[in-house]
Amino acid sequence: MRVVIGEDDLLLRQGMTAVLADDGFDVTAAVGDADALLTAVELHRPELVVTDIRMPPGDADDGLVAALRIRTLHPGTAVVVLSQYVQRRYATELLSGTPARVGYLLKQRISDLDSFLSALHAVVDGGTAIDPEVIEVMVHRARMVDGRVAHLTPRQREVLALIAEGRSNSWIAQHLVISEKAVVQHTSHIYDALGIPVDANDHRRVLAVVRYLSG
Repeated sequence: MRVVIGEDDLLLRQGMTAVLADDGFDVTAAVGDADALLTAVELHRPELVVTDIRMPPGDADDGLVAALRIRTLHPGTAVVVLSQYVQRRYATELLSGTPARVGYLLKQRISDLDSFLSALHAVVDGGTAIDPEVIEVMVHRARMVDGRVAHLTPRQREVLALIAEGRSNSWIAQHLVISEKAVVQHTSHIYDALGIPVDANDHRRVLAVVRYLSG
């Protein structure tokens, strides 16, 4: 699977290249600025792009702008952006439209290699990978501006956040130490409260929740 990396920190760029190569990815290019990232994507047509949000030449949100352009020009390409801090605006821009084959992770997650690689594979497979801290910010905002989220119970908000992270019912049940039946019941109440159509497909339910939270 071809992947292009965009990261201006040389050590981190080399580290990600080694980690992804060890996991079986074909790192066709690893570049240090947004312009080179766009050029590399056009040249190599990768299945996956992993990029920092803040990169040269502007040292602002150049990586995010490049990621959005890649999603427009190559909608079949999975894109994962990395950020030093939680920025809800960045998440909203990235998840606008159809939030599939996309990820937004904090850089600190890279140190957990298993979780990081699992997130990349989930995005390539058509899903989403949104950092838990980003989801927490999105749920908090939704509580402030939408009475429907505010009326969910604390447990239902926990389940809502985990669904948005892309977790399965069995994972949620194990994490919260409750039965899968209880997760299904909580999920049903959440869907009813938020007006989200029920769908057994894991990817579709994640997309529905993420779309709701980023709206």
